[in-house]
Amino acid sequence: MSAQTDYVKWFRNSAPYINAHRGKTFVLMFGGEAVAHPNFANIVHDIALLNSLGVRLILVHGARPQIEQRVMDAGIESRYHNDLRVTDDIELRCVTDAAGSLRAHIEALLSMGVANSPMHGAAIRVCSGNYVTARPIGVVDGVDFRHTGMVRKIDASALQQQLNNQHIVILSPIGYSPTGEVFNLTAEDVAVHTAATLKADKLILFTCDEGLLNSGGQLIRQCEYRDVDSELIKQPLLKQDSIVQAVVEAGDIGINRCHMVSFQQDGALLQELFTRDGAGTLITQEHYEQFMTADIDDVGGLLAIIEPLEAKGVLLKRSRELLENEINHFKILVRDGMVVACAALYPYPEQRSGEIACVATHPDYRGADRAERLLELLEKEARQQGLDSVFVLTTQTAHWFQEQGYVECKIDDLPPAKKQLYNFQRNSKAFLKALN
Repeated sequence: MSAQTDYVKWFRNSAPYINAHRGKTFVLMFGGEAVAHPNFANIVHDIALLNSLGVRLILVHGARPQIEQRVMDAGIESRYHNDLRVTDDIELRCVTDAAGSLRAHIEALLSMGVANSPMHGAAIRVCSGNYVTARPIGVVDGVDFRHTGMVRKIDASALQQQLNNQHIVILSPIGYSPTGEVFNLTAEDVAVHTAATLKADKLILFTCDEGLLNSGGQLIRQCEYRDVDSELIKQPLLKQDSIVQAVVEAGDIGINRCHMVSFQQDGALLQELFTRDGAGTLITQEHYEQFMTADIDDVGGLLAIIEPLEAKGVLLKRSRELLENEINHFKILVRDGMVVACAALYPYPEQRSGEIACVATHPDYRGADRAERLLELLEKEARQQGLDSVFVLTTQTAHWFQEQGYVECKIDDLPPAKKQLYNFQRNSKAFLKALN
């Protein structure tokens, strides 16, 4: 029963994401290592589920280990420069053979519909083609890269037409020139430029790790592109990670949201897309937890946070009508569309003071300095309004406010208007903080 209850709760919590992702364009990139991993069949099933939920999908696959195997079988020694393969005529045949074989393998997996399988009954249409125009890298540092190229142009209109027809598009790491030449490309190059050209809503990169790890080996669940640059300084070895370099390039060319998820963890893609905390790393141009001034549409989110605290006597009870009338006093912290913290500032200009009230954080998001940051924001706003001090009334969080620099004061020290409204039955303690 507990497992069933958890499933129902998870499914209900996923509903906003199901609705939000419908009709959106996602570019998913996975290397040849991911295709060869035992978990790849599960990833394909999850991709099919996304397609059934109305997500427009472009899949970009790599093939480096498969190419390497064919090169070895041909008795050729691979040559690399700046971590890029130097592709001669014989190796180009290995490249096209590996890429074609992998594309057919992915198409076959997406076409499975046998009974008792996750794909049973799915009618998925898959297409691929010459959507990527490439040019040769040429000679770099005296090294002629021959048939190794880079993306020159993505045929956006043709891709949009296929997506409009509800097809899943598969792009291989191969590009074509107007003169009929074939070039070996990196999957990262294809994925990043495809996402940028289509203005995709998400670029999702599969990696062997959980996501982006900090210097201590811990998962960074969300950050900005500039934070990735900082990690590169702290961890120079990350410069050798092609996925991390793809993230950097994605930020440079303006892709708003990029995800790093594990290809080894079953369900990581779904968890990343349909749960609030995800499974990997979300990288954005701007932090997706944002401070905002509350408006009338946020009343429901505010009540969800403060009502449990009102029931415990931590906060003074406020009706919906009162919240609606005082909504302009509230600042909120919004995480992926959900209000996760709130606080209010009520100024008393004549006394050059202000009350900070209703400081609350959603129970799932406590312990990450969100309340502290909200308090700091309201203190800054009080200074901008010309106030010299702020005060709070509290029954159960006195120590926390003292840790933030507030000093206990007498009720008589409060502005007269507030003193008249003081509830002696609650017997709240008053704390004051000077702002100058």
